[in-house]
Amino acid sequence: MSITQPLREEGDDLYALLKDEPAAIFDQKTAFKDWTVWDVIAHLHVSDVQALASARGADTFKAETGPMIAAMKQGRSLIDYTRERCAGLSGAALFQRWRDTFVEMCDAFDATDPDARLKWFGPDMGVRMFATARQMESWAHGSEIYDLLGKTRVETDRIQNVVVIGIKTYKFNYAIRGREAPQPQPYVKLTAPSGAVWDFGEPGDNSIEGSAVDFAHVVTQSRNVADTELKVTGPVATEWMSIAQCFAGGAEEPPAPGTRGPKS
Repeated sequence: MSITQPLREEGDDLYALLKDEPAAIFDQKTAFKDWTVWDVIAHLHVSDVQALASARGADTFKAETGPMIAAMKQGRSLIDYTRERCAGLSGAALFQRWRDTFVEMCDAFDATDPDARLKWFGPDMGVRMFATARQMESWAHGSEIYDLLGKTRVETDRIQNVVVIGIKTYKFNYAIRGREAPQPQPYVKLTAPSGAVWDFGEPGDNSIEGSAVDFAHVVTQSRNVADTELKVTGPVATEWMSIAQCFAGGAEEPPAPGTRGPKS
């Protein structure tokens, strides 16, 4: 299996979800920060452009991301820059551009030395981890569109990649809040879409058990833990699930209970 297969499958699913939708869908607002579907695709597209630039070399990455970094230093937000970068593109044109770049990015990852480390906004990342991070972003933002359309995504065990990022960012969740993460890290036991059981850590007083998909929703902040069927036991596990985020950047608050989920 190529290192990008889970990422490609994630992108294929999102493409299949939207490709036959009417053009008006791109103007509809999702439950994520009032972003429209156009905003969601633009965000994924610009991030994929930057990832492709990284695969082409540090100098290419620096040249590609320089204007965005300058814009943010001037006080503009990431979504403001993204909207300016993609201004003038219709939803359909943007969607096709995202798709073409996405495939090109995956091809570039597969053609890169597996031991290479690529530039990103934080520490450099190995190619495999880079592909996994792009899968996580595609899955998380895809959730907003599935919810808007009231459709249920057919999940597979590739969700394990998102789960693992959620597990590995436990200390990060506290560090971005200026705190040391309580130890030991809570035990996590999850049921995969296939029925397989994945567990992380050692059983103790603090634990999280339930669906791997529910856990992925919580750590990507596409659901409040109260809107899942996760069984959370102990004060440390409870606090972790209230602040969990597996994506980079400053501390973000999860959605309020009842605000994210399939549109009825």
